[in-house]
Amino acid sequence: MDILQVKNLKKKFGKFMAVNNISFSLKEGEILGLLGPNGAGKTTTIQMLLRVLMPTSGEVKYFNKSLTDNREEILEKVNFSSTYTQLPWLLTVAENLKFISYLYQIKNRSQRIKKIIETFRLKRLMKEQMKDLSSGEVTRVNLAKAFINYPKILLLDEPTASLDPETADYIRKFLIKERNKFNVSIIWTSHNMAEVEEVCDRVVFINHGKIIADDTPERLAKTIEICHVALNVPDGLKRTIEICQNKKVIYKLEGRNIVVDLKEKEIPEFLRELMDRGVFYDQISIEKPTLEDYFLQVAPNESKNEV
Repeated sequence: MDILQVKNLKKKFGKFMAVNNISFSLKEGEILGLLGPNGAGKTTTIQMLLRVLMPTSGEVKYFNKSLTDNREEILEKVNFSSTYTQLPWLLTVAENLKFISYLYQIKNRSQRIKKIIETFRLKRLMKEQMKDLSSGEVTRVNLAKAFINYPKILLLDEPTASLDPETADYIRKFLIKERNKFNVSIIWTSHNMAEVEEVCDRVVFINHGKIIADDTPERLAKTIEICHVALNVPDGLKRTIEICQNKKVIYKLEGRNIVVDLKEKEIPEFLRELMDRGVFYDQISIEKPTLEDYFLQVAPNESKNEV
């Protein structure tokens, strides 16, 4: 069942079309990745889904109800977290969570806040002002704020940005657990393609304000033909480079290691030619296309250095 429906959504700033007639849906219990290069329109879309920004045109429905006509009722069941928003800097973590909780109709308010503090490992930070927190700590407080009203839909803009690897892994597992236990639906933006492949059931890819793909991470990755063949070459590196140049294939060098980009069907012939030329390699790994490969192929050239 579709719990969120977006139809023909547009946002224009002057003559610039930031979001250009996009339509997609979010199913109950689904984690949907909203991806694209910097400036593609992801954050603008999230802001329109919250009505922080008014769309130029188009329609947003939650629970089969218009966001325009039922915003207050809908937002009781929706929340968001973003790396790019700030809670009041001079308030403590405890004060922020307490005051935010009064924006919602929450039963057993104190118990809910206590549970949120425990879940997001915030106990030692409760008396700290927001301005004194690290970026990773701010991210955790923002995520805690997003869960305070038992949301049915979460809009998460770079939810693990600035977190150390262990905490990011904990948060990903927690969010998947919440989805599985309570059927929470999540829209997740990220530049971490490995993270998206791990957590997202489906991906909507936006570029220049338009949707250019809507599919599972696996199927999008399979549209890329090139595999990465990594070899450690103790003897015959120059001959390997000559073979790559003759075949006009892309390769990268790091010491005695070389990574060659080949179509999967070309790999046996390439390895056979290495053997015929007397090249000796003692390590080999073959990495099939990933969502990051898809991202790099469809993203505009000027964005590739920003990902």
